Amino acid sequence: MSERLRSENEEDLLRLRKMLGKVVGDDEAEVRRRLEKSEQARILDIACGECREAEVLTEFVAGLKGAGKGDVKLTGMDVRAREIEDAQRRFGGKQDLKAQAGKQDCEFLTGDASKLDQHLELGEDFDLVFMRHQNYWNGAKTWEQIYDQALNKLDQDGRLIITSYFDKEHELALEAIQRLGGELIRTEFNPEARKLPTEGKSVDRHVAIFKRKR
Repeated sequence: MSERLRSENEEDLLRLRKMLGKVVGDDEAEVRRRLEKSEQARILDIACGECREAEVLTEFVAGLKGAGKGDVKLTGMDVRAREIEDAQRRFGGKQDLKAQAGKQDCEFLTGDASKLDQHLELGEDFDLVFMRHQNYWNGAKTWEQIYDQALNKLDQDGRLIITSYFDKEHELALEAIQRLGGELIRTEFNPEARKLPTEGKSVDRHVAIFKRKR
């Protein structure tokens, strides 16, 4: 990876961290109460690729758990074995969280996110399920299966967060997730998103948070 691309990715992650805080917004107190009850917060990152966002997610959730309560486990899954190997090499295993007291434990699995229910090793009741740059246009039926599986992996009080590259694709994803049983809490446009060569496409252009409908 070139130095320029590395720098751009780091800046993207800083903006993503800012957007996570923004989209949680008024829901933060409820999310904190939920996380404080768990001994170890559990994150599922679907279609994670190399999972460049691993540290951002674990630090963010640890911060919500509070000082001295920051143990977080992230499980990343993707169908691309090479990317999963890269993620495991960079982030796998246990290590101290940089900004929070507690431990970060990351594991990465090769698997099909549209068939999460067949991956029994994942378990259930995740505090947060995350999808960065969901790709609804690239097979709506498959992505609706992924959304449905993601919602079913959430704890009753857990949260699903997605980011999107495009305006219209984000709208379609919001509609699909709500139709499948997700309740939209908040969606935010990222005014600082880095533009990409394709017209109307930018990194983490939109971020949205959901919970399961009761």
